Amino acid sequence: MTTGNQLIARFEKFANPQLAEKWDHVGLQIGNPDLPITRLMTTLDVRPEVVDEAIEQNVDFIFAHHPIMFHPAKDLDTRDPQNAMYAKLLANNITVYAAHTNLDTANGGMNDWLADQLHLTNTVPLVPAGNDPISGEPVGMGRVGELAEPLTPQKFAKYCMDVFGIRGLRLIVNPLDQEREIKRVAVLGGAGQDFYQQALEAGADAYVTGDVSYHFAHDMIANHLVVIDPGHHIEVVAAHQLANLITQWKNENNWQFEVLESRVNTEPFTFITK
Repeated sequence: MTTGNQLIARFEKFANPQLAEKWDHVGLQIGNPDLPITRLMTTLDVRPEVVDEAIEQNVDFIFAHHPIMFHPAKDLDTRDPQNAMYAKLLANNITVYAAHTNLDTANGGMNDWLADQLHLTNTVPLVPAGNDPISGEPVGMGRVGELAEPLTPQKFAKYCMDVFGIRGLRLIVNPLDQEREIKRVAVLGGAGQDFYQQALEAGADAYVTGDVSYHFAHDMIANHLVVIDPGHHIEVVAAHQLANLITQWKNENNWQFEVLESRVNTEPFTFITK
């Protein structure tokens, strides 16, 4: 029998909650981690359709990247879809745990997974955040590294579509930079527009991040930084990578539970082409 607490203790050696941003709400979200785990499911997001999938699959522990309780509920009126989701989780004894910005910052975590997808080499943290409280190793948000071969902005955009398996993205580029060679690349999963200056300071030719706003895009163009916005959902790689990590620890510790990856697509946007 393996409890949620045993898994959490092992995970937090890998991505310590102290690495999370102060505004973030990581860790236990809902449920009872003292209960044994029989079936665990990994997911990027915990949405009503993901909870329905978990119930259908007899899952009793959901391991997510994005927290579900950023803002405390003002009431528990279950006519509200979010509250109804909480009620379903409690009624079915499903525990939910989330690792967000601590996983983004940890070595071997989210931003290393994205850098690996881009096949970047010689990577270092984009935004240094001191040292890991357990290992003492330097950690930080985002990564900066080198492409194997230089690419133009258009070719790099298509390359990103291929490696992330997406149908569309937003390319932000100054008209004067259309033929610029991109070799050094910064990447930060999620919403990383606030760190574009750090990408410039790191000598990046291009910056890959999501949720870029209109006025930030103008500033990026003025600063001659090529930016690829493939969306927030490229972080879906977490579902697969977390499943791999947990399976590895399960085998090392002889834990007896099943590990599944959610099959629900939580990308809220649909790309429409002519």
